Amino acid sequence: MACIWQTQDQIVKKKIRKLKDMAAAMSSSDLSEFVMVKGNGVKGVSEMGLKSIPREYIQPLEERTVKVVHGESIPIIDMSNGDDGEVQDAICDAAEKWGFFQIINHGVPLHVLENVKDATHRFYEMPPQEKVKFTKQNSVSNHVRYGSSFSPEAEKALEWKDYLSLFYVSEDEAQSTWPPACRDEALEYMKRSEILIKKLLNVLVKKLNVNKIDETNEALFMGSKRINLNYYPICPNHDLTVAIGRHSDVSTLTILLQDDTGGLHVRSPNHRDWIHVPPISGALVINIGDALQVMSNGRYKSIEHRVSANGSKTRVSVPIFVNPRPSDVIGPLPQVLASGEKALYKNVLYSDYVKHFFRKSHDGKMTIEYAKIC
Repeated sequence: MACIWQTQDQIVKKKIRKLKDMAAAMSSSDLSEFVMVKGNGVKGVSEMGLKSIPREYIQPLEERTVKVVHGESIPIIDMSNGDDGEVQDAICDAAEKWGFFQIINHGVPLHVLENVKDATHRFYEMPPQEKVKFTKQNSVSNHVRYGSSFSPEAEKALEWKDYLSLFYVSEDEAQSTWPPACRDEALEYMKRSEILIKKLLNVLVKKLNVNKIDETNEALFMGSKRINLNYYPICPNHDLTVAIGRHSDVSTLTILLQDDTGGLHVRSPNHRDWIHVPPISGALVINIGDALQVMSNGRYKSIEHRVSANGSKTRVSVPIFVNPRPSDVIGPLPQVLASGEKALYKNVLYSDYVKHFFRKSHDGKMTIEYAKIC
């Protein structure tokens, strides 16, 4: 029996040596084929047992030497009495000052949150030949995309992240095109978040002199949704790279589910430091996106954020991006400008704004310049 186990151990060691040798000999094109074309993702690179990351993932010095403050954090708001005036004021104040806040007692069942995190792990544990069916080249739908990093064609340095992006069109399309390994859990998470999303938006737009979200404006504020299942594998030399680079979201609102590992950093109101956002069990992180910054004429702020790589533990996160429809035009709301306030942003076709965002690498708050009035 000992001989059998020794033989198996030798086989494992031989496989690891082979992977390391293959990694050492990889050119940039080989790496791209391994990660993207063959569907291994950065997860496959992580599992090679490397002592150092490929040079393609090494970020510029200014992206990895950031000052992170751990004592201060974004507001935490208890939503158990969401109709209370003080709670609503806290939401709007957080949206104006921080652009980020965490909510507890939000009404989305905890088992729904746990299920979608488990489903995220389940998808990424599938063999590469199964995941590769959902890459840009192979997916049966433009609304389902498995990939790695953010925009590899435009990036000088890759991000240490794999993602599955699911754009919701209809229940029928989701049932027929989303990966079965995570489809039901992702749909349930989206459905059970609907009431919360509308509640938050109603609070926020009321401060913008919009009575409420109804059939006349619902499409503009929340006409489309995308859910991402993000996977951040263990990273050697995690201090040399990032999981997600500095950016602000292009959404109206983003509802983020973190796991208990942490790694989210948010730019502080002083614009100098980065604030660590500690995970809270059962909480959701809410942040303002560029679309709502534009529609509020800058009253609500979309804030830079980033995600650090982790050297000891795999991490997942599940954001829901709540957006205008691609065909909608975003600009400062008439109700905001009614008092004579000067418009800071022009009217922009939302699909053009999103295309501009995805044509380049993450670059902090630069995307919003596309909509500014010169």
